[in-house]
Amino acid sequence: MSAAVSRRVVVVTAVHAPSARFLPEAYDSLCAQRLPEGWEWHWVIQEDGGTDAVLPYVPDDARVTFRQGRPGGPGVARTIALAHAEGAYVKILDADDLLPPGTLARDLAVLEADPGIGWTTSRVLDLLPDGTTAGFPGDPEAGPIERGAVLDFWTANDFRAQVHPATLCVRRELLLALGGWMALPASEDTGLLLALGAVSRGWFSSEVGLYYRKWEGQATRQPTHVDPAERAARMAVVEARARALAEFGWRYPPAGPAGEPSARATR
Repeated sequence: MSAAVSRRVVVVTAVHAPSARFLPEAYDSLCAQRLPEGWEWHWVIQEDGGTDAVLPYVPDDARVTFRQGRPGGPGVARTIALAHAEGAYVKILDADDLLPPGTLARDLAVLEADPGIGWTTSRVLDLLPDGTTAGFPGDPEAGPIERGAVLDFWTANDFRAQVHPATLCVRRELLLALGGWMALPASEDTGLLLALGAVSRGWFSSEVGLYYRKWEGQATRQPTHVDPAERAARMAVVEARARALAEFGWRYPPAGPAGEPSARATR
C-alpha cells in the first residue's frame, strides 16, 4: 500500500434506487469532515443493481467512485465495493444517513493511537422526517469495548447490540479477513459487528457519529424485516458465527512470538 493510500479513509455506501435521492445530503456531510493533515477520504458508492436511477444523484467529484452490479442486497454491495477500497480504514455510511462534523477525525484518532483497537462505533441519533432528532437510552461508557462484550450484551437483550453497526469504522485488513458483510437478506451489518467483537477490541465514542434517517422506504421498516421465522434464522447464524470465531481463538492484532502484537499490527 502506497504512503498516500495508507493515509486514506474509504467510505463505503450501498445504494438502491429508492434511497438514491439522499446521496447529495450524504455527500454534503462528507464534505463537512475535516481530517488531520495528510489524510483524505474516498467515497465508494455501490449500487445494488444496474438501474438508471442512481447515477443522476452521484456527485461529480474525483474523490467519488460509482459502481453497479447485479442485485444481492446491501451486504453484497458493500463487500464487492471493497474491490475499490484502497485505504487503511473503511467507514460505513448508508445512503440515507449523515455524518456529523468531526466523525471521521474521531475515528481516525482512536485507530491511529492504538493498534490494538480493530474498529470504532459511536453514538447515534435518529433523524426524523420533520428534521428533529431523537436519541437512545443505554449507550455504553465511552472507551474500549472488550472482545466478547457485544455478543454477551446482544444475546441478553433480545438480539440488540449496545452499539450501532451503521457507525462502524474498521481496519481494512481486518474487514477483509472476516469476509466483509454476512450473506444475509438483513442484519448483515450486525453479523459483521459481532464477528469483529469476537476477535478484536473495539471502541465507542459518546460523541454523535451518525444521523440515522427514519423514512418510509428504509429496509428496516418493511414487513419482511420483522418476519419472525426469518429473524430467528438470521439471529441464529449471526450468533453461531461469532461463537465459532471466539472458540477458534483467532485474534486481532496477531501476536508475535512473545505474545505481543506483531510488527505488522503495530506499524
